[in-house]
Amino acid sequence: MRPWETVERAQAPDGTEMALARRDGEWVVRYGGKLLMSSRQHGSEDALAALGLQRARRRRAVLVGGLGLGFTARAALDRLPTDARLVVAELTPALVEWNRRLVGGLAGRPLDDPRCQVEVVDVAARIAGARAAWDAILLDVDNGPSSAVHRANHRLYGEAGIAACRAALAEGGVLAVWSAHHDLPYLRRLERAGFAAEARIVPARGDAGGLRHVLFLAVKRDGGGPGARRGGGRQGASRTGRSSPRSTARSSRTSVAER
Repeated sequence: MRPWETVERAQAPDGTEMALARRDGEWVVRYGGKLLMSSRQHGSEDALAALGLQRARRRRAVLVGGLGLGFTARAALDRLPTDARLVVAELTPALVEWNRRLVGGLAGRPLDDPRCQVEVVDVAARIAGARAAWDAILLDVDNGPSSAVHRANHRLYGEAGIAACRAALAEGGVLAVWSAHHDLPYLRRLERAGFAAEARIVPARGDAGGLRHVLFLAVKRDGGGPGARRGGGRQGASRTGRSSPRSTARSSRTSVAER
């Protein structure tokens, strides 16, 4: 087997070294020497967009938190109308630069699509203050609600963060969140905040099986809000395999297991 070739190195916003490497057609990004994302494991990123947008009442304005290698953005674009708008919030400039110059072709060059706009910004800041601005918010920014590597990311998953996401969504809008593990308390927080929420187990490699992740899918209920009567939530997941995080957006997430 050929050794990995390090193509470029860069610093994450927190100062940790990141490296882009390739071997036999596979590209990976490493964060502090550990695997962050791989071009061979993007089934759950694809499903994040597919299942999230499937539940959205409209598909005109979509916010993606975390560029990664571009697979979630690509899957979303493939499901959006020609006059839609997709904004990708990514905190790490290197990931944007690498996608434009080196790895964009892996996901069909999503940043070249005229419907797509990428912003080097904290996705939490993009959500804060927005009112009924988005038909869907797709978050893939850390290990998940109960496994956030970066303390700042907890603000996305707590009651205040959920309320901000709900306020930023139009009626019938969808909040879809990637997670390495199931988190029943987070599911319940979504329901209490006025979402019809469920958790779905999905394979990391699409139809290839193996490692599995969890997606939280929450639809904004009409007229619902904090303290609304809970209903419609389902426990679609009880356990998953090992975690394998892949993206950054302030909201950067780091690897906890080498694959």
